[in-house]
Amino acid sequence: MELKEKYDFEFRVSRPRRTRLGDFTYRPGCRPVITVNANLNPYSFLITYLHEVAHCAVFRRYRRKVAPHGSEWKTTFKEILLPVIRPDYFPPDVLAALAAYARNPKATTSGDSRLAESLKKYDSQVENGNKRTLRHLDEGSLFVFNGRVFSKGPLRRTRVLCTEKASKKKYTIAAHALVEEEL
Repeated sequence: MELKEKYDFEFRVSRPRRTRLGDFTYRPGCRPVITVNANLNPYSFLITYLHEVAHCAVFRRYRRKVAPHGSEWKTTFKEILLPVIRPDYFPPDVLAALAAYARNPKATTSGDSRLAESLKKYDSQVENGNKRTLRHLDEGSLFVFNGRVFSKGPLRRTRVLCTEKASKKKYTIAAHALVEEEL
């Protein structure tokens, strides 16, 4: 609430969206609006909320003169995030990953595989069902991702080179992506 009052924005909990966890929007003559998806676990929700508040703070200070995830945003996000990097807000695994992430935050939490994996543990079992992280499958395994069947290839740092079974096209998929193993 303190942040909402300080930066004067409207806050809405949004229906789940596939392409984003939250967003910050501004229209001339209106209060800025921050939305966060309703289906996030409490830790992802808080991090996403603070991420979007940092966008609002940067907008209030610089308007549109800086990059969306540039150095100004990173500095502001770290300042906003620092007070909650404490064990009374996050479990130990998320806390350790978040502290490391906060040193140089990326545009999205899924851009940091350690943080993304620690946060996924707290997603509901209903949502994840019998899904596993791609990283934990054997090379050559078949899996379903976004409704398509792939074969797992080699790991390339943080992404895995995969081949779509139907088209034989190659794609890189984040190693921490949740996939359903094809048996």
